[in-house]
Formats: sequence, C-alpha cells, structure tokens
Amino acid sequence: MSHAEIDIRHSTCPHDCPSACALDVEVIDGSTIVRVRGSKLQTYTAGVVCAKVARYAERIHHPDRLTYPLRRSGPKGSGQFARITWDEALDEIAARFEAAETEFGPESVWPYYYAGTMGLVMRDGINRLANIRKYSRFYSTICANIAWSGYAAGTGKVAGVDPREMAKSDLIVIWGTNVVSTQVNVMTHAARARKERGARIAAVDIYDNDTMKQADIRIILRPGTDGAFACGVMHVLFRDGYADRDYLARYTDCPDELERHLATRTPEWASSICDVPVAEIEAFAHAIGETKRSFFRLGYGFTRSRNGAAQMHAALCIPAITGAWQHEGGGAFFNNGAIFGFDKTLIEGLDTLDPTTRVLDQSKIGRILTGDAEALGGGAPVKAMLIQNTNPMTVAPEQTLVGEGFAREDLFVAVHEQFMTETAAMADIVLPATMFLEHDDLYYGGGHQHISIGARLVAPPGECRSNHEVLQGLATRLGVRHPAFEMTPRDVIDATLKKSGRGGIEALEAELWRDLQPDFRTAHFLDGFAHSDGKFHFRADWRHVNVPRQIKLGPWQSMPSLPDHWPVTEQTDHAHPFRLATSPARSFLNTTFNETPSSRAREGTPTVLIHPADAETIGVGEGDAVTLGNTRGETTLTAKLDGGLRRGVLIAESVFPNSAHAGGRGINVLTSADSVAPHGGAAFHDNKVWAKKTLPPLAKRD
Repeated sequence: MSHAEIDIRHSTCPHDCPSACALDVEVIDGSTIVRVRGSKLQTYTAGVVCAKVARYAERIHHPDRLTYPLRRSGPKGSGQFARITWDEALDEIAARFEAAETEFGPESVWPYYYAGTMGLVMRDGINRLANIRKYSRFYSTICANIAWSGYAAGTGKVAGVDPREMAKSDLIVIWGTNVVSTQVNVMTHAARARKERGARIAAVDIYDNDTMKQADIRIILRPGTDGAFACGVMHVLFRDGYADRDYLARYTDCPDELERHLATRTPEWASSICDVPVAEIEAFAHAIGETKRSFFRLGYGFTRSRNGAAQMHAALCIPAITGAWQHEGGGAFFNNGAIFGFDKTLIEGLDTLDPTTRVLDQSKIGRILTGDAEALGGGAPVKAMLIQNTNPMTVAPEQTLVGEGFAREDLFVAVHEQFMTETAAMADIVLPATMFLEHDDLYYGGGHQHISIGARLVAPPGECRSNHEVLQGLATRLGVRHPAFEMTPRDVIDATLKKSGRGGIEALEAELWRDLQPDFRTAHFLDGFAHSDGKFHFRADWRHVNVPRQIKLGPWQSMPSLPDHWPVTEQTDHAHPFRLATSPARSFLNTTFNETPSSRAREGTPTVLIHPADAETIGVGEGDAVTLGNTRGETTLTAKLDGGLRRGVLIAESVFPNSAHAGGRGINVLTSADSVAPHGGAAFHDNKVWAKKTLPPLAKRD
C-alpha cells in the first residue's frame, strides 16, 4: 500500500492585506495543497494566519475555477460563453486594442488592475504594457492614499516603529482597524504584551467589532470624528501635565502653537462631535499620559473617509505629545512602505514611461465608462480594457454607473480571472488565471518589514496562465519589445532584486523571509523625523506630502494644517438620517473568498447593524429585510440589531457579491467616487442613507 508524500513548502500570502503572512504549505505528491499554516520561522507572522487562508485548499482546488479561455456568445452579462483557444483569445484582444487605438488613439485603451495579488511581478507588470503602448495609465485610489498622506504629513515618510514591538508595549492602541478580522498578526503581538507584561489593549473604532470585544479600553466614535476625539485627548495631555516638554522642544515643529490651538478643543467640545462621553475621553487621555510605552497601531479605516487624511494626522500627533517615540514599545506604526526601496523599472517598464500620457482614477471607473468628460480628463472615451486582479463590478464605488459602463456594446473588455466574478460575467473574453501557489512572485509586507519569494509549488489546473504569461502573449501580438517580456518571472525577480541592491533570487530564497527592519533609532526617529527640518510636523503641509502618489485631488486647499475636526464628510439630512460604513467582513477579503464554501457559510447573507433604538424608530425588527438608499442607488439587506454603535450609524460588513442582495444590487451602489483630499481616494465608509423596512421578507440565499 502506497502513501502520499507530504512536503512542507514555504510561501507568502499574496492577498490585499498588510500582513503578507509567511506560510508553511502542505503539498501532497507535488500537486495537491492540503493545510496552510502561518510559519513560526518568520518573527512577525509568528505561526499565526487568518482562518480564510488556512482553508486555502478549498479555494485553489475549487471545482468552479476557470480553466480555459472563453468568448461571450450571448448578450453582455448573460453568462453565455463558448470555449476558445488561447491563440484565439489573445489574437482577438490584440486586434480589438489595435482597432481602438486606430480610431480613438492609444489612450482609449485602459489596462485596469489592483491588489488581488500583492506580488510585484503579477500585480504591476500590466503597467509595462500600458507604458510602452501609451495606453491610459492607472491611478490607484481605492485603498491607501488617504491614510498614507495623513501619516507622512506628520513623520515625513510612511514608516514607523517595528510592529513586533507591540509585544514590548504597556498600552497598545488599535485605532481605525478591526485587526481580528483583517490583520490577525497584530493581535498576536498585542496579546503577547498582555500576557507577558500585563499590557492593556485599547480599541478606537466606530462599532463593537471583534477587535473591540477583546480590548480593555473601548472607544466607540461616530464615523468621521476621529480628529475631534484626538484633539480632546491632546487637550487633556497638555492640561494635565502629560506632555513631554523636552521631547516636544527637540523633536516637533510647533508645540506651543499646537497647545494654544487645542485650548478650546476641550473634552466637552470633542464629546459633542464624536459622541464619546467626556469621562471616557479623560480616562483614555490619562491612560496614554501615564503609560510611556504606548504603541499606536493606526489602520486603514482612516482611508475610507473624506476627512481621513486629517484624522490620521490628528491621531498620529498624540504619541508625539507624550514622547512615546523615545521608548521601546512606544510610538506609532501604520505601514512600512518607505523602507523597501524596490526599483520596479523592469517590472513596470518605467524606462518607457511618457509622463504626458493620461492618468485615469481607478475609483471613478463608473464615471469614466459612462463618458463623464471630467473623469476622462477631456480626452478620448475608453473603448477597450484588460482587467487583472480586481472585480470592479462589485468593489468599485457608484455601482449603478459601473454597471451601465460595462453594459456598453461599444466597450471591449477582457478579464483575466480565477473565477467567474461579476466583472468576468460582463466581459467579451475571459481568461483563466493562476493562483499564487502556481507561479513565482516577489513580495513585501507593508504591515511588517520582510521581503520574500513566493515560489510556484504546484502546477495550475487546465489551461490557466499567469498574468506575466498573458502580458507576454499580448506583447508579441502587439509588436511590443521590452526585456521583461522576454524573461521568466524568476528572471524578472532576480534582476529586480539586484537592481534594488538586494542580492539575487537564490539568496533570498535561502533566507525564506529577509528582515529589513531599520535600527531602533531610525525606526523611532530619534535622529530626526523625515522632514527636511528633522521635526515631527504638527502643522501639516498638505501641498508637499512625501508619498508616492502626488496627484492633487479633492478639497486639499481647505484642509486644516493643525489637528482638528474637519467636517467635510457626507452630512446626514432629513431625507438621509443615517451614516453608513461598509466595514470589512471577517471571512471575505474584498471579494476574494466570496466563492469559498466555508467563508460563505460563516458570513451568511448581507446584514446591516442597526442600533435597537433606531430600529424601533423605523419599525424594523431582528431579521427583517431593510432597504438602504441615497441619490446613488439602493440595496436590501437583513437587519441585525446591535447596541454597539452610536445612534444614527449603520454598519454593513462587506463585500458580498451583488447577486447575494435582493435585486442584484450590492452595497457599493451607495458609495461615492468623489475625490478625497489631498491625493484622491474612495470614501467607502462615508455615506448618508435612508433606511426602511422592506416587504416581503428577504429570501434566503442557497
């Protein structure tokens, strides 16, 4: 009797999460994935991985995976496709791109992608084709721009304290992120500090989520009022003698001016805005002031609000007042993007970039595809697209416009995907894509400090091809020449590492995960912050923020320079009395894992959390169907009564497929694509809506 051979291989989780977890993967006979665990060999992952990735075998071996190319054979969105060959598919895509270029110019072609994989080769290689052909370029605004700008406005760059120092802290403040659901490794290190040091965990968020339930100090705000809360806290720190005057004088730009500014930002003033009781503001401030080793773990919730950059900056100012940056286990962290220093010239074809080529905003895809002249920059309409690593028919804001745009008969769309997503269902050509364990790629962890290789561990099913292979095939047909198109992914990785001063691919593979953590003084800015004057900036210069994305968007001229409440969020009114936030669901990652049986079973049907008093006001009970709406559209969910949020606030944990909602209208029909200051973004958690009971009751999904 023979026994299957189980091999333990190493990889890195590629999904859109700052943790980029180090993985130990069980492979049977070189072809089947079994269990996936967090690797104990990497000190940030520390043996822990989220449940959805631990169950990755059911995703990679899912019977519904796309395994061969398809051509649409019925009306758009009908789901009618016929099998074709790869040559037929690539020939048609190239021909349709060339036809669009001939009639409307190269900017009528828009390669569209995002973070379905965070691997540098498979995610960013599409830019190489766009740059060489002078197609419309892609400006990524859905995820991080807002929070990046707010953080860098204070420190001068997006980097911070070693996140593993949370384990050496006495107070870990988790603000604007539900880490139990979205960054489980944060809780690993925070829980260690609690166990070994008796540290307390504080959570600051807009509802009683899974992280809040594990916290010792719980602060529940009204959405969009973090800046007011932060100012109230800082007022107390100055008032009650917790400000480190020596640190402020040496390391910050204008402490006296800030103190005068905060004199009127009392806890009473803050409470009237954020709905946090004065006593809780005072107690939180005292906890911070009395704990030198306070670690502020700031999250991506800041990047979902119209005033998010100013709010991030305000929260970040708190540890500068107390001088927490001086201590091991103290200071702040959001993302380590500034430490990696990869030269992506080869990957993205930056040596061919024409800076005059049009740049289109990812978040405005609905406006762009429906011909909005402003969104198009006054240029040609978009007539052809290649989409990789994203599902805009579900995740992009202003879904009504997005659906109208994709339904255009004159728009050619090719989608390279792993499953028949709602975007793939609207395509003219659908191409089957590999998953991360089926190709080679290069990764870094924005939430920590490691770089790594994710090697191909198993062969892909059927005729699946990687993003790199698809781009190579199109380059050949379009007559595009560039060295990277002639190279394997391993060759591109090796050359990129060497060009970036990181050695070669074999050395990195031998190390498994290379730790690039800067030394203590650098990480804590003890030799000066990254601004030219070496100071932490309480006075933010929103005109000159050191972030990679420098396009000025939104009302950046009116942003407050000193920390403050900036009331530019979408304001409720008589017709729209509720604030809606579309916070992340625990078992989905955007729309990745929507197809996984265990994730679907855990999340059930789309629900909306409603305060019981609000539910009584609108005549809604537990389990009733509730329709939410605004000027952008409406959608129906199931009511779940929850006292763990402020009155007038609704929470819809998402993103479910549109088809999971009654009528096929998903949650993002309600979200806006308005530009967020100072560098663009999408305010997914910043919506005014009405809510009413819906009859008949919502049918249960199979």
